[in-house]
Amino acid sequence: MKITIAGAAGGEVTGSAYLVQTRRASVLVDCGMFQGGRKSESLNRPPAGSRQKLDAVLLTHGHLDHAGRLPLLAKRGHTAPVFATQGTADMAALILRDSARIQAGDAERRNRKRERAGEPTQEPLYLPEDAENVIQRFRSVPYGQARQVAPGIQAIWAEAGHMLGSASIQLIVEEDGRQKRVVFSGDLGPKGALILRDFEPFQLADMVFIESTYGDHDHRPFVETVEEFVSIVKETVQKGGKILVPTFAVGRAQLLTSLLAWMFRTKKAKPFPIFLDSPMAIEATRIYASHRELFDDQMTKFVAEKPLSADLKSMALTSTADESRKINAQTGPCLIMAGAGMCNAGRILHHLKQNLWKEGTHVLIVGYQGLGSLGRRLVEGEKVVNIHGERIAVRAQVHTLGGFSAHAGQTDLLKWFSSIAPSKPRVAVIHGEDEPRAALAKKIQQQFRLPSQLPGMGEVIEI
Repeated sequence: MKITIAGAAGGEVTGSAYLVQTRRASVLVDCGMFQGGRKSESLNRPPAGSRQKLDAVLLTHGHLDHAGRLPLLAKRGHTAPVFATQGTADMAALILRDSARIQAGDAERRNRKRERAGEPTQEPLYLPEDAENVIQRFRSVPYGQARQVAPGIQAIWAEAGHMLGSASIQLIVEEDGRQKRVVFSGDLGPKGALILRDFEPFQLADMVFIESTYGDHDHRPFVETVEEFVSIVKETVQKGGKILVPTFAVGRAQLLTSLLAWMFRTKKAKPFPIFLDSPMAIEATRIYASHRELFDDQMTKFVAEKPLSADLKSMALTSTADESRKINAQTGPCLIMAGAGMCNAGRILHHLKQNLWKEGTHVLIVGYQGLGSLGRRLVEGEKVVNIHGERIAVRAQVHTLGGFSAHAGQTDLLKWFSSIAPSKPRVAVIHGEDEPRAALAKKIQQQFRLPSQLPGMGEVIEI
């Protein structure tokens, strides 16, 4: 068996993709898009080795950095089924349609400039029909049950606690009369986070691929982060300021709206104007509401008492561009959640452009910010940033609330791995920048006496 690392390796966090090949089968685990800056995004092409026949694609979850290159497979003519939990299938369909729309729109704008300059036009990375072609091949699988996905390969999906429908995947591979188990952690969520159930680790593996996004530290405890969030919101509202939250439409938007509903229900704060300025987040919230079977006990009880909408009467859902533009005229206090989560595109750029230079503005960073992204530059304290070709002074206060991250910190990553460690697997640490993945590899060596590989892009691991 050969596993080719086709993304999220060599210090790159995005673009997850792993091609598993045996003598009888070829299976791709995830097919994610590279995100963050131009250097990362230049890698967005079909995964290495995907020119040949694929028997199946398996998804750990629906985020763009794990599913965003799927339409490139359709564009190349692949017709393999795409296996995923139902929650992931629903979310991935939403995310891919949005991505295809953005790709087409961006290409149209670029080509208008190229035509005026007398330069040849360029095709978008993929088209909406490419996304639809791959969505039609989604096949839902339950958690915890082995599913034959290719000749000699079964797969089991287990809760990962990262986003709705997220999973770790165990492959059970039969070859030459022997059986091997390979586990892909996918993205693991922190234990005890709001809404979703905690991760459920596997017990056996011959090889483990473990993510390391935050492999070098733990987040601030969730309860403390909630206290900080409440404090910032109350103080800013009292002073009549604006709160801007670059929000990942899937996961973070639902966590924050649930938290605001809790604040109002428990009288932690009086209701004030909130804008969920993201058509995608609005639709993702609807999908979350349709999958209450995936909620943890605490969230199940909370929504059973009364619907969140009863607590969020001051929240406006702004779908259209005109509705979004009207928010500019809104005086404080208010809170605006808009995409994209890394501030590398979307409506949040317009709100930042309008408000970053105002001293009464607060920006809450609530998720991972990729190298080269505007969000990363804000976190690192840059005083002037460029938005839509214009230099904007940063006078707003920027707060980093790492405790809201949907990724497990170092302690939880090791806790997940501890269930598999007794089977003495080989370990590959992936999906992390160089320092975090090296730190996690060192901890695995210290605690479990197991060496780890730190694979590079295109590297082939043989089992």
